[in-house]
Amino acid sequence: VATVVQLLLTTHFVPTDSVPQWPVLYFEVLSLGFWQRYRTEGYGYLVIPPTPGCHNLTCSTWRPVQPGTVAELRRFFIGGAPELEDISYARVPGTFKGDRLSRFGFRSETTGSVTFTLHCIQQARAFIDASALKKRRQSVLDQLGGFSKQSTTNNVLEAFLRAQRRMQEARESLPSDLLNTTAPPTSETTA
Repeated sequence: VATVVQLLLTTHFVPTDSVPQWPVLYFEVLSLGFWQRYRTEGYGYLVIPPTPGCHNLTCSTWRPVQPGTVAELRRFFIGGAPELEDISYARVPGTFKGDRLSRFGFRSETTGSVTFTLHCIQQARAFIDASALKKRRQSVLDQLGGFSKQSTTNNVLEAFLRAQRRMQEARESLPSDLLNTTAPPTSETTA
């Protein structure tokens, strides 16, 4: 079953005294039984890829179990199965402080996998060079078509204004008697 979910992660402030953590998506897989009861089929996590683009990722899932046949029958018919109190335990619990994480004595079983198709986009002004940004904007405008006509019109207007300025500068540098066209021409006669 394919489900489309859109997530937006916006960070405005990153503390300088701690190392920023890359986003992790924690998930829980549930099933709905015949008697309209939900059962936890598995837990998993996915580290969001650090590179933009399309990514197909398959994540393994697991669930905690109690030993014995009675526990499995209870889970199937009644729906009372062990669940995680903190879903971050699927990876490293958020409350964990230490060097090594031991899950000794914790019983679990593999329950399958979930495949994610992610289309990642990243945007950060700090990573974009100003000249590259200008070139990128221009190529986007050219791809849009309508804006390229506007850009061409703007280029023509800018060229006209530059030519008009040059003509004005040339006119100002000419001698004043060449520019005076209001006086009637004088005719010289030689006898």
